[in-house]
Amino acid sequence: MSLEVLFLGSGTSAGIPMIGCDCRVCRSVDPRDQRTRPSVLVRYPGREPGTQHQYLIDAAPEMRIQVIRHAITRIDGVMITHAHADHIFGLDDLRRFNVVMQGPIDLRAESTTLQQLQSIFRYIFEPHTNANQSFVPNLAPHPIKVGTAIELSSARWTPLRLMHGRLPILGFRIDRAGESLAYCTDTSTIPPETYPLLEQVDVLVIDALRYRHHPTHFTVDQALAQIEKLRPKRAYLTHIAHDILHTELESQLPEHVFLSFDGLVVNCSGPASPTE
Repeated sequence: MSLEVLFLGSGTSAGIPMIGCDCRVCRSVDPRDQRTRPSVLVRYPGREPGTQHQYLIDAAPEMRIQVIRHAITRIDGVMITHAHADHIFGLDDLRRFNVVMQGPIDLRAESTTLQQLQSIFRYIFEPHTNANQSFVPNLAPHPIKVGTAIELSSARWTPLRLMHGRLPILGFRIDRAGESLAYCTDTSTIPPETYPLLEQVDVLVIDALRYRHHPTHFTVDQALAQIEKLRPKRAYLTHIAHDILHTELESQLPEHVFLSFDGLVVNCSGPASPTE
């Protein structure tokens, strides 16, 4: 096994099908059009033979459903890109991993994002203020900085600056044993200083919300322009809205560009393949 990414969720903030919508995508019977909120699991072998490490990027509201679907029983850490609801509201379900793994879980984000999480989830980070003793996640916060790489077992993680409209957020580049993966969700602008860290990776995952302009996300055409500029070996579009029918757009993409979907596994040294 090498460096790989499992798409737990590939949809936008409302999920697909959306509440109260009867458009052709929300009514589609193609399972690739049924998209939960965005999150991925990055996994790779550890330094010791036979070991494997698994890191979650963001914790979507459907995290419990996502991890049960894929029989995930261990998470070595969680990376948070930013504190919007569709990326953090699954944090409470990490408490079950604490029980299964019998220990705390490392939580990494920028200092400003950690402060937001501590405010939103006060009952988690200040359990002594709770009226009753509660079953809450045991999370160990670790601040990370843009451009300062961290070593997590056999891989190097580099936090990247991206812009989500006017909001600065994180993307990640992961390097291991000559393989590279970059994850750039919720992006509308890539700052000039970030481009060198994204060029010619093996796998680039990039935001492509819809065809029409959006103030805080790349459109499909904008994402394709970034892919052409960055020249990854393969690229996968994510954070997909109900404007996009999988089979329709898939046939129009360049040969090295693909639509992600819930359950897709991408190996950085091989072709994409669904998990089921």
